[in-house]
Amino acid sequence: MIVDAADYFRVARDAMLQAREQIMLVGWDVDPRIELDPENGDDDAPNCLAEFIPWLAKRRPDLRINLLIWNMGFIKMLARGLSVLTLARWKMSRHVRIHFDSSHPLGATHHQKILVIDDSIALCGGIDMTSDRWDTSEHRDPDPRRKRPSGISYMPWHDTAGMIEGEAAVVLGELARERWRRATRFELPVPTPHDGCWPDHVEPQFTNRDVAIARTVPKAEGIDEVREIEQLYVDMIAAARHFIYADNQYFASRRIAEAISQRLAEEDGPEIVIVNPISADGWLQEAAMGSARAALFFPLCDIDKHDRFQIYTPVTTAGNPIYVHSKLMIVDDRILRVGSSNMNNRSMGLDSECDIAITVEGDTSSDDAIRQLRERLMAEHLGTTPDIVARAFEQTGSLIGTIECLRGEGKTLVPFEPGGWSDATLAIGASELLDPESVDERWEPLSNRGLFRGFLRRGTRQIFDKVRARRARNRGRWKKKFRKFLEEHHLHRHRD
Repeated sequence: MIVDAADYFRVARDAMLQAREQIMLVGWDVDPRIELDPENGDDDAPNCLAEFIPWLAKRRPDLRINLLIWNMGFIKMLARGLSVLTLARWKMSRHVRIHFDSSHPLGATHHQKILVIDDSIALCGGIDMTSDRWDTSEHRDPDPRRKRPSGISYMPWHDTAGMIEGEAAVVLGELARERWRRATRFELPVPTPHDGCWPDHVEPQFTNRDVAIARTVPKAEGIDEVREIEQLYVDMIAAARHFIYADNQYFASRRIAEAISQRLAEEDGPEIVIVNPISADGWLQEAAMGSARAALFFPLCDIDKHDRFQIYTPVTTAGNPIYVHSKLMIVDDRILRVGSSNMNNRSMGLDSECDIAITVEGDTSSDDAIRQLRERLMAEHLGTTPDIVARAFEQTGSLIGTIECLRGEGKTLVPFEPGGWSDATLAIGASELLDPESVDERWEPLSNRGLFRGFLRRGTRQIFDKVRARRARNRGRWKKKFRKFLEEHHLHRHRD
């Protein structure tokens, strides 16, 4: 697992340096102006992607580099200075092929983020090789390295991806080449896998494990719809015994909300913690996704009589928002998934997506590596250490209890509270007009749509006010119960 793009870009660069025959880069967006490893001084390879691609192609005569980018990426390129000229220079090399993929239904996007090298190693997650992505896990505020190629700073950015080798990497290579064939109608050769791609400085967290690959493929002429992403979300929620932890850019999926509501209604169901950004990236996305999140959040709070559901948003030491772009879910420290899919309707049936997942083998109750990853992520968000998170969880036996005991001033998690939405904006979110679940739903009358469709729809701000008061009392009980623990670890003011 790779957490945050500073490590992702470095690892991707090191892996590509070992490529022999084929690099497949499939992305929502690519910005050739980005620096892959701003602080690298260990080799002669360029750090700027614009120079790195032709440099690598020139030095490896047998290597073919293939970039497949969603076709809207070309529009973005026009606003990026000399980026169009950079692409033209890349295309002049017979070793580099670039194609902007338009082989998707009207209104859909190609949202997969996959890098496959020689079918030997593959990276799959939420990170595109584009601007506004690079950041370290410290999410410093400010950080002079976190700036666009134009020199303008951008907000702290949290993201995740997985890196795999072996048979699963071969399958992702096949997936990428099939995407290429649909987009260009040309077949790419199959490379010969080898053992030389895994970067020496990266210690694998899981070895000799089966890997599941889940996809969303929208229905199109001659192409059957695939909704494996949606089914995996539903199955993971149903399988939870104790807790679900998720980092995700959005929370707007009716199907996921319905699955969660069923577990919250149980007398002894699991805790569910979702880490979201405070708002979506852009006013239109916020109008669609933010209002849908509010419309789902109110009734879920109403169902949650046992206070087992909470959405948190991360902030920096100075209290500024950290944007969560990650798409990750952990269940009971037994099941881990990471990929490109958001918890919104589009990712279930309209946009192309790809996730990878692993689970414990045999009757093992949990996996130490998955547990350590969850503790690392929670510690990153709470501004503390994985050891403190582990000890607090051991004391509380609760994800929410652990967060409530450890959150405070500085870099921390803040409980999400829906803002004041106008009826018109809430109607946009509830209608799924900008976030349809499938190709067919794009043409449904608005009167037939809706986030709930039989799902309990009693959520109101008055209900949430009662829930907020109840949660405040619960937090007071958590703090009182574990005050001695907090004082022993100097955490009463969130300092360690």
